[in-house]
Amino acid sequence: MFSGISKKLIYFSFLFINFLQPSKSAEFAKINKNINNQNTKILWSNTLSKKIKSSKSPIFNDVNSSKKFFDSTILAKAEKPQELTIQSDKQSEINDVIYAEGNVSVSFRGKLLRADNLIYDKSNKKINATGNIVLVLGDQLFKVSQLEYSFISKKGYLLDVKGIINTNNLIDDLSSNFSLLDSKKIASLLEFKKKEVLNTPGKIKNWLFYTDKISIDGQKWESKRAVFSNDLLESKQVKLAINSLKVIADAEKLRFKSSINYLIFEEKVSIPFWLGDRTLTKSGEFFDFENRWNLGYENLDKDGYFIGRKFNSIDIADDFVLDLEPQFLIQRSLKGYTNSFVKKDESITSDRVKRKTSFEDYFALNSQIKGPIKNWDLEIEKNLNSLNFDKFPDAFRFKTELSKEIDFLDSKWEKSFYGIYRERVWNGSLGEAEIYSGYGSKLQKQNTWIVDGIQKSEFLSFGLANITAEAFNTKNLLTNLKGNLFYSLDQKFPISFEDPKKKSIDISYKYIPEPITKGLSINTRLKALYSFYENGDHQEYLGLGLGPELIFGNFQNKTFDYTRISLLPFYKFNSGNSVFKFDQIYEDLTLDISFDQQVYGPIILKSFGILNLTSDSSDYGEFIDSKISLNWKKRSYEFGIFYQPHTQSGGISFSLYGFK
Repeated sequence: MFSGISKKLIYFSFLFINFLQPSKSAEFAKINKNINNQNTKILWSNTLSKKIKSSKSPIFNDVNSSKKFFDSTILAKAEKPQELTIQSDKQSEINDVIYAEGNVSVSFRGKLLRADNLIYDKSNKKINATGNIVLVLGDQLFKVSQLEYSFISKKGYLLDVKGIINTNNLIDDLSSNFSLLDSKKIASLLEFKKKEVLNTPGKIKNWLFYTDKISIDGQKWESKRAVFSNDLLESKQVKLAINSLKVIADAEKLRFKSSINYLIFEEKVSIPFWLGDRTLTKSGEFFDFENRWNLGYENLDKDGYFIGRKFNSIDIADDFVLDLEPQFLIQRSLKGYTNSFVKKDESITSDRVKRKTSFEDYFALNSQIKGPIKNWDLEIEKNLNSLNFDKFPDAFRFKTELSKEIDFLDSKWEKSFYGIYRERVWNGSLGEAEIYSGYGSKLQKQNTWIVDGIQKSEFLSFGLANITAEAFNTKNLLTNLKGNLFYSLDQKFPISFEDPKKKSIDISYKYIPEPITKGLSINTRLKALYSFYENGDHQEYLGLGLGPELIFGNFQNKTFDYTRISLLPFYKFNSGNSVFKFDQIYEDLTLDISFDQQVYGPIILKSFGILNLTSDSSDYGEFIDSKISLNWKKRSYEFGIFYQPHTQSGGISFSLYGFK
């Protein structure tokens, strides 16, 4: 959904503050004319204060004066690492105003500003740059037609701003001392719209943006309208128009606010969405493109179709944020009754029955609280599927998790503590099971890598929890301590593959973010589980799977130019039993089936199902889990409508693709 997904606009203004702020108390030194370079250089230093003559006139008339200047400059560099340097074809000073003309280059801690002309008023501490302005901060690059800033009032503006930003390195680039870029690299970066790009799976790191004007007022920057695009080839497929954007610098983060915004598809269809208050930190995670309007289908808890509207995030305290989404349950209100609850005063494991509704039953509320506790991340989710407090015990669901990344056995693991109240679990042929309450801890890690063309994905987890849940053979609730060890390894072995000639794509790729790797491969799956319980019971299994995957087509023509078929039989050698229904190992043999087919242009049908082939099962030959979706797939985004028959739920999905 709108991944990681986002409004990182005026960061280059942060450059401006970092870039120029140290010059508040600095005076200009004499011009050092480099014999091997026709450019003129000015070093801004606290230790030197001399008048500047025209750059065309001689500066040093004797060797001793020149030597003293160079010695002072070297000393200043050693003692003042925050020195600012100006180079240009021509420089002069008139009445305490410095004029630099032609190929002006200003550097500070590796940060770079280039312009045709630069004027600095020393008395009023005001700077003005015009003509082909370029600001460079590591991976951040901005072009501006005019820049003006006052160090006294701390106000200024930038006009006609075009930029490319990398959110992964943004905060570091604003504060780090990196080496200067050479002219060739800068020239390549200035080509904002690339001829070829590489997909960055799982995350959008680079964004193009445009705005007519940015106003600076202290630590706050504002723009009436800024346009962002994740597509570095062109911005016609999808772009985000952010209105009334405000950016506030705060320590090692940037805070963003905006009014109603629009997601624009193909420059024809505009969908409004709200960002609320967002924060960009060093992690680079900021953009959340999930539309605040939520249209979905959930039959078991909400009786069918519903619509929700997310409020702007609310800052609680210490970087904790509260998100609220009230929902109107459309189908429940039209029917006038509900099938989502058990009979009054019955056990929660009882069968759901038809019950009359009141006005309060037509509304639901989802909420989420997120925030850091020292080096831990806390997340609390609450779902209330009716505002009728007579149904509160049945309508309320809760989940909380406290997690952080740790180093263990020379690798990165995620350590977490969690608590749950009323969680539904789908367990294949056994159907829906209920966890009434529980709390516990997990330690897990996940790795993905490639060896000799073989793709590997590994997952390892240890867990211990105290759980109250529906018993395996009865409807009674049972409390037991559970421990488990789980391991899985998925591998893809290429058999007859046709690798694309190159990994990059150009503008001819309308429907996909990267070239299709076609051919036949063999997928394997290994799973191992051991679970033990407080009462002495245990269950374990070793699961093995092997099956083909066939991909053909390029997804570049309009009809039937892409097909993916995957079959994976999976067999479990198991023993023992669980005390609970939700984790009981039941099916011995299953068949995972995946089928994706381009239909016409960007329209693609995706389907997945698990077929039960356990001979003594009552569901033999039937799908015990499945999902089907119809997607509109383009190079820079994908939109889909999906439905999961067994959980009786569905909704709308949306994602953006990243490039570099």
